[in-house]
Amino acid sequence: MISIDPRTVILLSGVMSAFMAIIMFSLKRNYPTSIRGLGEWATSLVLVAVGSGLAFGLDVLPKLLSITFPRLLFPAGLLLAYVGTQRFFGLTPRFKLWIALIAGVVLVQVWFTFVQPHFLVRLALSNALGACIFFAFANMLRKQGLATFARRMTMGVMVTMLCVLLMRLVTLAIWPVGEDIFNTAPQHLVYVTSFSFLVVLLSVSLVLLASERLHTEVSYLASHDSLTNAFTRRHMNEACAMELERSVRHDHSMAVLIMDLDHFKLINDTYGHQRGDQVLVDFVVKVNGFLRRPDQLARFGGEEFVAMLPETRLEEALVVAERIRAACALHSTEPNCTVSIGVTTNAQGNDTVDSLIARADAAVYRAKTLGRNRVESA
Repeated sequence: MISIDPRTVILLSGVMSAFMAIIMFSLKRNYPTSIRGLGEWATSLVLVAVGSGLAFGLDVLPKLLSITFPRLLFPAGLLLAYVGTQRFFGLTPRFKLWIALIAGVVLVQVWFTFVQPHFLVRLALSNALGACIFFAFANMLRKQGLATFARRMTMGVMVTMLCVLLMRLVTLAIWPVGEDIFNTAPQHLVYVTSFSFLVVLLSVSLVLLASERLHTEVSYLASHDSLTNAFTRRHMNEACAMELERSVRHDHSMAVLIMDLDHFKLINDTYGHQRGDQVLVDFVVKVNGFLRRPDQLARFGGEEFVAMLPETRLEEALVVAERIRAACALHSTEPNCTVSIGVTTNAQGNDTVDSLIARADAAVYRAKTLGRNRVESA
């Protein structure tokens, strides 16, 4: 029969936690700052690793280091992981009550360590405190939704940990557990081993959460202009190709608007590029105010933008273009500039994205030639 040494299990748990902490610190250093919570996650794993190392030294180190400190570091690490996950999801952490609860439990454990030693009471208090933290953790994850694999895995780990702790609380009154954490009773070994394994699984699930968020942000940056948050030219070309195919198949009309800000170089030269950038951002906000949910707006480069309007006839597109032009012509703030707009639709059965863009571009050129601040169609 294979025997399991609880001391070895605790040591391995600490080593794995330290290893995962290094990985998490590396992710924090290399991931975008918009992905928050990585620092708290890494530090929480450090606390668990240190606590495991101190617990491993039971019978060698003083009780203050081998019993009291681990009883403080383990819940502190779990709380820090909880706080980091709140930051990860953009929530404002509230942890003062948790700190007070942990401090209170640790003080009671100090009494049952040095004044009236009682391992069973210390164990019950630790499990009850851990169960409270895991319940709050799982509830917070539930509210954020479980749409991805990483979220579901994290929730699974939380629920499993909670169940393990609750089962241990129930069985404490049924099965004896000895006088310290190195007891070799089978039920004690099951709990120690499962908890250590789940700590590692929790760290893996947190890494997966960060990786999923990174993938989401990279995908967003690949399809959106970093300054204006409008779509990129590549994305618009793909979207137009798909919509054109759908329009031809269902015999619908789609419209394309090319918008070019008038005398934009003069704004950069007069007010500076930062003010010019703000004009571009404000322009995108204005245009989006006139577009429907299915419509898409992209920045093609510099001060040129393209809007795609699915299931839109030419006369409807001209109305939208005129509203955009009129809104830009209102000089409510400085600097401001007008816009010239070219409009076209897929009037020809053999149209391609390139032919639509070419016609709309020709209409913009005509609007520029005729004096700017106007709408032309082709």
